[in-house]
Parts: sequence; structure tokens; C-alpha cells
Amino acid sequence: MLPSPVRGPAVRGLGLELPPRAMPGWQRGRPLKRWRYLGVYTPELMLCVGDAHIGPARQRWWALAWPDGRLRQRTTIRRAGVRMDPARVRVHSGDVRIDLEVEEPAAVEVVSPTKGGYAWTAKRAPVGVIGTVVVGEDRHIVEGPVGVVDDSAGYHDRHVAWRWSAGVGRARSGERVAWNLIDGLHDDPLVSERTLWVDGKAQELGPNSFASDLSRVDFAEGGGLGFSEWATREQRTDLVLIRSRYRQPFGTFAGELPGGLELAEGYGVMEDHDVLW
Repeated sequence: MLPSPVRGPAVRGLGLELPPRAMPGWQRGRPLKRWRYLGVYTPELMLCVGDAHIGPARQRWWALAWPDGRLRQRTTIRRAGVRMDPARVRVHSGDVRIDLEVEEPAAVEVVSPTKGGYAWTAKRAPVGVIGTVVVGEDRHIVEGPVGVVDDSAGYHDRHVAWRWSAGVGRARSGERVAWNLIDGLHDDPLVSERTLWVDGKAQELGPNSFASDLSRVDFAEGGGLGFSEWATREQRTDLVLIRSRYRQPFGTFAGELPGGLELAEGYGVMEDHDVLW
């Protein structure tokens, strides 16, 4: 059993079955859960596309959000016109067409112990994205390091609740920044997935705390980010073996990152997820 969480290159020296290799479908009575999430955050448009597996069950989704509060989304157990490959993401659903090429930087990998064995995650930001989003007759071009990728897999505990934030932006002093913040999953005080990228260089952060209404996140190092919501993707699932309450608002951030970096602009998501799976 994994005695403690591990971060960075040492993850690959643990001898565990990890992506991209196939992982066993069950371990110690817990089913394998795995997902891939791409978030793209720009001043004009934000979107997410996801593909998740819980044991044999599968769910795909996409969402588009605009500054004026408009939201388009779809979640389904069918394909939903969603195709996610490491280097390309495509959605074809009704009058919505998303076609994005993804250029991934090196990942920050973390493995944490669970009752069922272990859980793994790989976070990448800022991710280079180029492509188009078409909604009806409106066409939007996406280009630049405006993405975040979350790849996760493992034998998570039966009940997990977490709050998460991911975003990209620029500091007033000119640096390009991105962040991945978490409370409730891979959140050991000393070895976690919490990361701040400054001009592409990753640094681990100490614990962070989220407001219950997701209006703010504060840092142990000092500083914090206020959040202003555009639109919110929400979902409730109440099945025999899976129960989930999920809320992910898209929006803008303002405030100060660790290291005294004041945001000039920041775009991304907050998330509150409570799941029995």
C-alpha cells in the first residue's frame, strides 16, 4: 500500500500501474475511476469538454459560457458527439462545433493513498490551444496558452467531496500565470496537486481555503483570489450506486497570487463536487 502521497518525477518510480498504461478495473473492492477534462478560458468565451468513467459506466459532457451569462451544455452517457484525444478535442452536437488542437506541456503528477489503494492525477497548465468554436452562425477562434488539462485515474474512496479551481491569466508585472487549487482530494499539506505556474514554471503551493459559496479562495502563503461568476454548469445524479452533486461556475478572478503576484486578468472555474461512487 502506498504509505504517503508522492509528487513529481518520483511518481513514475513507484512501480504502480498508471496511465497511459491500462489500469486494473478493480482494486481492493473499489472500481477504477478515470477522467479527462479540458478547460479553455478566454475573455470572450470559456468552455470545458470532459470524458469520465466510473467502473463500466461512462459519461461525456461539454459546456460553453459567455460573459453575458449565456450557457450552452450537454451531458450524456452516450458519445454526445464528443471525441477527446491527447492532441485534439472535437465536439459535434446540434449547432455546436468545437475543434481544438491541444499542445500539452509537461504534467505535474501526484499519487495519493486511498482506502482502495491509490489515486493519480496529472495537471497541465497553461496548455496551448488552437482551433475554432462554432455556435450556429457565430464563429470564435481560440489560440494561445489558455487551457488547463486534468487527467485523473485511480481507486478513490467511496465518498469524496472537493473544491477545486483552475485558471489562467496574467500578472500586473507581466508574467503569464496559471493555477490549480484543491481542497478535499490530493490535498496533503506538504505533498499535493496545488500548483502555481509562472511563465510556465511550476511551483507547489501550501493549503488553500475556499469560501462555501465559491466566491473566493485564500492561500496559506498570503493573498487570495476573488471570483465573479459568468455562468454555472450544475448537475445532480441520484442512482442506486452513484450519487453526485456538482457545481462548476465559469468566471473571472481578481486578487493576489502567492509571491505577491497581483492579477491583471484571470479567467477560469471554481468547482464544488460531492460524490458517492
